[in-house]
Amino acid sequence: MILSIFKISWLALAWLDLIFLTTLLYALSFLPNKKTKIWYSHLFQYWCKIFVRGLGIDLKLHQHYLGTLPKTYILIGNHPSAAEDVCMPALFKAKFLAKIEVKDWWIVGRIGKAAGTLYVKREEKSSRQEASDMLINTLKSGHPVGIYPEGGCKGRRIFTPFRYGAFEISLKTGVPILPVFIYYEAQEDFEWHNQHLLQKLWMIVCSRNRTAHYIIFDPIYPEGFQSKEAFCTHVQNLYLKWQEKYLI
Repeated sequence: MILSIFKISWLALAWLDLIFLTTLLYALSFLPNKKTKIWYSHLFQYWCKIFVRGLGIDLKLHQHYLGTLPKTYILIGNHPSAAEDVCMPALFKAKFLAKIEVKDWWIVGRIGKAAGTLYVKREEKSSRQEASDMLINTLKSGHPVGIYPEGGCKGRRIFTPFRYGAFEISLKTGVPILPVFIYYEAQEDFEWHNQHLLQKLWMIVCSRNRTAHYIIFDPIYPEGFQSKEAFCTHVQNLYLKWQEKYLI
């Protein structure tokens, strides 16, 4: 009984914090970018952490790599749920590539744009090229970027084939791929089925098991790969192997 009251109180405080921070970030998003870009992304990451807490997600980070991570990297991950949109930036200070529709999401879209999220029209070649150029420039400035090589949120199982974008950029810049394998213990509750976003978030909040696992593996450097196709196939096969291990 006492534990239940504590959990409810904890979630209530998290949602109060989230409402306050959302209001603040939304208001600050109207300021000129040059006045906010230094600190807005830090505040955005904290907002994502509070969002994760408000959803009641037990976010577990597993560091399955040797040594330390490079300062600049191309973060990739599988994309089974809408939860990654806040869980990934809560864990990593990267500029993420998102579909252009996210830019128009109510309140959240404006906050993401102000935080430096990059956007692409996946069906337009010119937009994909422009997004690639923006990602390369971001990496050259020393900032990590995040890309989902499945090309969107495709469900709880790995969607193949992976798209070549992240691997082509890695070959062009020499920046390594940092792979993260994501899985949720309540896979069906978290899996995206093209529901309305609020409906999906409510399903997550109501799930009886909100444990999320984010496993970071060793960075994969582009040296030794002769083409983006070979690089992509190698990494895709790793994800299929991890799927066999972690998704029963």
